[in-house]
Amino acid sequence: MRALRIFCVAAAVLFGVVIVDRAQQRETSDAEYTAQALSAGPKGVTDGAAIVRVGKDGSMRTLRAGKNGFTCLVMGTDRMCNDANSMEFIHAMMNHTPPPNKVGLSYMLVGDKGASNTDPAATGKTATNHWVVTGPHIMLFGPAAKTLGYSEAPDADPSKPYMMWAGTPYEHAMIPVAAQK
Repeated sequence: MRALRIFCVAAAVLFGVVIVDRAQQRETSDAEYTAQALSAGPKGVTDGAAIVRVGKDGSMRTLRAGKNGFTCLVMGTDRMCNDANSMEFIHAMMNHTPPPNKVGLSYMLVGDKGASNTDPAATGKTATNHWVVTGPHIMLFGPAAKTLGYSEAPDADPSKPYMMWAGTPYEHAMIPVAAQK
């Protein structure tokens, strides 16, 4: 009888873990994804922005066509609204190709979960890659951003404007727009 009780309790716990695990692994609906993507930018931008859904393989599926040249999306845990030049810049970075010689603007009004400030290819925090978490911010891409004179320190203060990935082809300005929580 005791063995049966232990088995039933263990089965119930295992069943509960499986249900929780499946719920955590379920794919976000297009409506939920859209709300997350739109949270990245100001309403005046997001009202006319395209929304694309990034697949696990890097492919993009359009959920809503745009009217203003901006595209909102979620990459990993980061939410952003990018103008066309920023989309080109990010595409170049993801494909390890030279970025365009254009000024671009990107909104990340939800902030980010962090990135290496020295290694554009880093996927996680290490003891040496100068990880920085930035609250709500905008990013400026392109050669003009490099002339702003912002700090290029590896251990950036994310409460002030700074240059991310200084000295690399993917250097860009990070400009906080709200106090970090």
